[in-house]
This record gives sequence, C-alpha cells and structure tokens, in this order.
Amino acid sequence: MASALVVAGAALSGGDSLAAAQPLREFYQLRKYTLRTGPQPALTQNYFEQALIPALNRIGMAPIGVFRLDIGPETPAYYVVIPSTSAETLVMLDHKLAEDSDFLKAAASFWEAPAAAPAFVRVDSSLLSAFAGWPKIAAPKSASAKTAPQRIFQLRTYESATDAAHIRKVQMFNEAEINIFVRTGLTPVFFGDTLIGPRMPSLTYMLTFADTAELNQRWKAFVFDPAWKELSGRLQYADAEIVSNISNLYLSPLDCSQI
Repeated sequence: MASALVVAGAALSGGDSLAAAQPLREFYQLRKYTLRTGPQPALTQNYFEQALIPALNRIGMAPIGVFRLDIGPETPAYYVVIPSTSAETLVMLDHKLAEDSDFLKAAASFWEAPAAAPAFVRVDSSLLSAFAGWPKIAAPKSASAKTAPQRIFQLRTYESATDAAHIRKVQMFNEAEINIFVRTGLTPVFFGDTLIGPRMPSLTYMLTFADTAELNQRWKAFVFDPAWKELSGRLQYADAEIVSNISNLYLSPLDCSQI
C-alpha cells in the first residue's frame, strides 16, 4: 500500500523527476473531530494532551498540531494534523495505538466512552502527501513557547473539477506560488495533496498569522503582487479552469498543540 501511495503522491505533486530532486516528502493524516457542546470538548482535549500526542511522539511523529475551529461550519470541532514519513503507518495508526498499553490507559475515558455518552459525534480523516515544493511541516517559532501570544491558523482546501485541473493547480504551487507566498509574508505550515479523503480531487494547506490584522495585510500584499498577477493570468492557471471550490477555515491552537 505504501509504495502505491508514494507513486500517487509523486504523480499528483509534479512528477517523479521533481520528487527526486527534493528532500523526502512527508505524509499527513488530517483528522476532524465533530463534537457536541457539553462534556465532549473537554474530554477530547484531555485525550489529545494526555493520550494521543504523547503516544504519537513515542513512535516518532512530531510536531502534532491540534486546533479548535473558530470560524467555519459544524462547530464545535477540532482538527488534528499528524505528520509521518510513512503513509502506511498513518493508514494503520489506530491499530498501532491499540498496541500501546500506556496510550490505552491514558485514553480509556475517551476510547471506551459508552454509547449513551459518546466522546464525539464523528471523526473524519484524510491522507495527504506533502508538496514537492514544501516537503516537510513547518511549525511557527513560537509554537513551543507557552507564554507566546496565541497565533491564528488558516486551513484552506481547493477542489478541482477534474484530475487534470488538480494536477495543474499543484504544479502552480510547486513552480511559483509557494515562493510568492513566502516572499509576500504568508507563512505556510504545510501543503498537502489529498490521496484519500472526501471531495477529491483536492489539496489542503495551512498558513499561520499573529492575528487577523496580519492575515489581511499579508493576503493583500499577495493579491497585488506583480508576480502573482502574472502567474494567475496565465491561461493554464486561471482559477476558473483549475479551482471549482475553496473552503476557508480559521483555527486556533489548543494549549497542547505542538504547532
């Protein structure tokens, strides 16, 4: 399974020749925990902090991002970003966690919650392959500083009408758009090409900002950047041809988040 997913990720992210010239790319499991108001949010936060993150760190997965959905549909909801160099490990992750006795002990109240009082409504999961142009997750420098001001995060998903359009959009990022992001002050955390998940073909990326004022300022600089105007003006990269829908979520990190 792992070898097939690697090939798929390389093809959708710009081809084998591009992948060969880059550092080893990561894979990401992106989880969405849909909750109800009441005891579920506190129970889930405790599960993340006391059970899930320590267990993932023990098997070499870090940094783990854990976020609260602030602006977007279906609140309350939490998002978890789990990086790994192995797609197969991410696919089999729950089975691996079930073999960790320390995890099972710490997670008992969450994993073994009764049907009459479940810990969550539903968990949705996607498997992503990092872009060749941004092969590893990048946590903001203040992520590990508990006294640092809390940052905000944007999670954006672009859907395409066809596989060909999706491939062109990923190529657009790899060839130029990521560089324009960085130069204009947008701060990427990860870029992921959806290998398994809903509403495919699609890609998802995360940006981080000090606050909404910086978010608006940086996006304005990007939109008016001459290089972006030239790139987005090319016929093969016109949004009407390669992007059919965009979702835009605003998140804040939980105290236990490592991103």
